[in-house]
Amino acid sequence: MLMPFHFAYHVRDLDEARGFYSGVLGCREGRSTDSWVDFDFFGHQISLHLGEPFANAPTGKVGDHLVPMPHFGVVLDVTRFQELAARLEAAGVEFVLPPSRRFAGQPGEQWTMFFRDPSGNPIEVKGFADHSAIFAS
Repeated sequence: MLMPFHFAYHVRDLDEARGFYSGVLGCREGRSTDSWVDFDFFGHQISLHLGEPFANAPTGKVGDHLVPMPHFGVVLDVTRFQELAARLEAAGVEFVLPPSRRFAGQPGEQWTMFFRDPSGNPIEVKGFADHSAIFAS
């Protein structure tokens, strides 16, 4: 059984972050103070603290694309992935890498998308039809 991870990082504006993580991504807000807020990020705990977001640059090669490094994200089933992609599109979120399928018919077949939160923090979401293929090679 997988255990939830905890990840804390900086955002520039908590109200703007609340609008994105709760309103767009659909994450439930947890505890907060005037300088940080927790969210249930698809079963994992993220803590957003006021500050300067981590530096990142498009140096990660994913297929034919360069994606921001470092980044973090989550693995969902394909249905939840598609639902989230539709929410992001409806909200007008700009994709670094739009939703697309990779490794079709191969081990590790997956859907992936990259986008940024309002503070510029890069997020990758993957979708797997078969979670046993997550580490397939």
